[in-house]
Amino acid sequence: MALLLEPGRVVPVARLVEITWDDAPPATAAHQIRKIVADLRQRIPGGAALFVTDGPGYRVAVDDDQVDLSLFGVRLRRAREAVAAGLPVNAVDQLRAALELWRGRLLAGEGGMLLQAAATSLEERRLAAVEQLFELQLGLGEAAELVGDLRELARENPLRESLHGQLMLALYRSGRQAEALEEYQRVRALFAEELGIDPGPELSGLHEGILRASPELAAPRPPTPSAPSAQTGPATAATAEPHALAQPAPAPCSLPYDVQDFTGRTEQLQQLLSAAAEPVAQGTPILAIDGMGGSGKTALAVHAAHRLAELYPDGQISVDLHGFTPGQQPREPSEVLDVMLRSLGLPGDRIPDDLLSKIALWRMTTAQRRLLILLDNAADAEQVRPLLPSSPKCMVLITSRIRLVDLDGARALSIGVLSVQDSLALVERTLGEQRVAAEPTAAEELVQLCGRLPLALRIATARLSHRPRWTIQYLVDRLSDEARKLDELASRSRGVAATLQLSYLAMDAECRNAFRLLSLHPGDLDVHSAAALLGTPTVPAEELLELLLDAHLLEQHELGRYTFHDLVRSFAHSLCTAETAPEDGLAVSRLLDNYVLAVEGACEVLFPGRVEFGIELPAPTAALPAFATPDAALAWFEREHRNLLVAVRLAARRGLDWHCAYLPRAFASFLHMQGCGEELLEAGQLAVAASRRLGDRLLLRLSLTNLAVALWQLGRVQEGVDALEQALEIAVEIGDRHGEAACLGRLGAFRNSLGRYADGLRDLEAALLLHRALGSPREEAATLISISSVSALLGRYPAAAEAARTSAEINRKLGEVDNEALALVNLANAHLGLGSYEEALDVLTNAQELHRSLHRPGNASLVLARLADAHLRAGRPSVAYDYGLRALDLVWTSGSAARRATVENILGRIHQARGEHVQAQARHGQALRLAEETGFRIEMAYALEGLGACAEALGESEQAREHRGRAGELFAAMGIPEERRRPA
Repeated sequence: MALLLEPGRVVPVARLVEITWDDAPPATAAHQIRKIVADLRQRIPGGAALFVTDGPGYRVAVDDDQVDLSLFGVRLRRAREAVAAGLPVNAVDQLRAALELWRGRLLAGEGGMLLQAAATSLEERRLAAVEQLFELQLGLGEAAELVGDLRELARENPLRESLHGQLMLALYRSGRQAEALEEYQRVRALFAEELGIDPGPELSGLHEGILRASPELAAPRPPTPSAPSAQTGPATAATAEPHALAQPAPAPCSLPYDVQDFTGRTEQLQQLLSAAAEPVAQGTPILAIDGMGGSGKTALAVHAAHRLAELYPDGQISVDLHGFTPGQQPREPSEVLDVMLRSLGLPGDRIPDDLLSKIALWRMTTAQRRLLILLDNAADAEQVRPLLPSSPKCMVLITSRIRLVDLDGARALSIGVLSVQDSLALVERTLGEQRVAAEPTAAEELVQLCGRLPLALRIATARLSHRPRWTIQYLVDRLSDEARKLDELASRSRGVAATLQLSYLAMDAECRNAFRLLSLHPGDLDVHSAAALLGTPTVPAEELLELLLDAHLLEQHELGRYTFHDLVRSFAHSLCTAETAPEDGLAVSRLLDNYVLAVEGACEVLFPGRVEFGIELPAPTAALPAFATPDAALAWFEREHRNLLVAVRLAARRGLDWHCAYLPRAFASFLHMQGCGEELLEAGQLAVAASRRLGDRLLLRLSLTNLAVALWQLGRVQEGVDALEQALEIAVEIGDRHGEAACLGRLGAFRNSLGRYADGLRDLEAALLLHRALGSPREEAATLISISSVSALLGRYPAAAEAARTSAEINRKLGEVDNEALALVNLANAHLGLGSYEEALDVLTNAQELHRSLHRPGNASLVLARLADAHLRAGRPSVAYDYGLRALDLVWTSGSAARRATVENILGRIHQARGEHVQAQARHGQALRLAEETGFRIEMAYALEGLGACAEALGESEQAREHRGRAGELFAAMGIPEERRRPA
């Protein structure tokens, strides 16, 4: 039931435990949850595809029409859309269909506190839908036929004032005024007795209206032929004002033309249209559309205004306020009021000269009119405020490049760039379907190069339309030149650069300078990196970021993170000149210094006990992020690691070789831990090249070591060995004993991966002696993990267990939870070799608990794989299969090719135990391909051994002999004992 309440969403196992047992789960709660899911998969037809393992939990893979709850939500949404579109009859149909899905009380009192809370919430949604249905039916003129249902529902929910109000209105409109008044007295007595309060003002106001037979309470009149069509806007004829309010003078209409190929903005357009459908008790509805220059604010506002025009029969007035118009100052409110008053037919001699008198006359003139007013291109709230009418019958649309945060009562609608789909649709509508269909890939590239900015897309497609010999790809190639991109996106009368220049010039000198300096950051900014670039404390840096955000020169897709639109960044870079170069260079140096120090601070918390090499670090020039806990440091790395990589690229481009060499050394541990092999490789290559240019042998040794780790992670193990041998030679040459030990330890692990176990074990034992002599417990513990692995492969299980146990103890003391878990996995592996299956399972359960708090999918997959292996050896292939599939889900998204080969081989052995030899053959075949790609000889041998067993079971004797012969050769070459050649 908990999974069905959130269909399609991942529900973590921990939440399922909490839902099932509230605050008192048993020790085996998580295990029981997994058993229940496994049982459901078997009991329900198609259960394996229905209950999907996803990350930390499970989700139910269903379509909306398969679950009543989802379908209920869909129909409620359709009802809202119908109301917004002015189609109340359709909305009534959708609400009725939604409510028909309910067959009784949800859960019927079953389940724990969380499930009951969910049931209560859903019951509230049902009642809200019922109330909306009654409201719409009353609005359509129904009354007597609703009384029975309303009375019953009000009796079941005696404290819901809205239901009592609807019942009173239905009774009144049915000619039963006395009963309506009696209902009010009953509610009043109930509230006094139960709550000690009187009914609210809305119910009391309805009571007073019934007492005096207010005409406002009469049932709405049916539509008349002269009323506006429901399809033309979001209000129905029943809510439109009589045309008699219009003045004798012709109703003004100064709206600009509406483009025929208006595309996209469906959601935003619906919000604008829906606002006109909402009842307004007081105040003028104001909608302020803001967005960066060229984002299509005016086009959206004009399109919406044309859709709404018939609902405002007294006129539609549009004025360009010139807030950001080249060569012109923003228009004064007095001038704009003069224009609008004249458009309403007032002669010039009746319009006063002073601003306050004009404002008063404007508000009196508009008080009884239904006007739609479009104030385009506003400079700020001060310019707009005097122009607002006071009548709730009017509507005001405003567009501005800045957020009008000081305009009280305005509903803000910020628009960004178009979606990819809408951008392609705009290109197709302007160029024609055939031309786009002939070059679909180029069209997609054009959309991206234009940054999905409507102005840029229209300029680009206009150029193509007027140059029929140009292909889309030809223009794409021209736009790909960053130096000329903005020049390409310009025409005689408009251009992206010119549009952005207006926003830039509207700022003061401090903001303009900050805009240029912040654009030097190659990724997304937080307050610390901004403060470093600007050379200020974080508070004024954040204020400048927010000012640029309000001006739509920065974007914010996540709280606390700021980024530039590609075209805005290009414009900002065009402001960097030879004159600004010294200041720009200092800003970049401050940024890179800040990243070096921040990474060091995070590593101290996340990787305690790291070897220090005495490298002098820069002095801090800006506030650094604080890392109180390892989780805080990890979260920072997860947010910033892409920025750190682009910072290394930036350092390389600007010739800042020390930063380019040191930064990767600092954050390589995180990239390795997260399985980011490609990023680690690029950073390592840049660092090696920078270290060579510097002639810094220590940094070169560190960089080669990190490069080797990246190569190993990507399956290029022999290349990693070559890099480590170079690093080892340098370490010995410069007397870097810590480096020598680190290189030997990694060389041992790498050689083991290549099946050279004797050489690998020799290197590992030499590294272990060095680490112990140097007093490096963290490195000692890591080396013991590798020694344990190779000892188990060579059949030396007691030695493997001892090494793993010692490593786990050291890591536990150091707080190295990740390595402690890996050591426990190796300890469990040794227990499996000794035949102690239950002990192995206990150890693996402890390792799994450690990993729950780490969010390391790569290592978590290893734990799950070993759990699968242990259950298989213990004779529980079904349980093993479930663990194996979960391991595979994780390892294919975040594990190395070598580890994927291990999991595939384990699954192959599980299929064999279940008698599924064809499936086993496919698994071992996949494992063989992965192992061959990486030179991982032990898994190649296991895969061939498994393929031999499958072939034999399928009666393919010749293939069985061939596979086993190849496996035997590999095992012999690696020195693997006979008893270790068949792991299960």
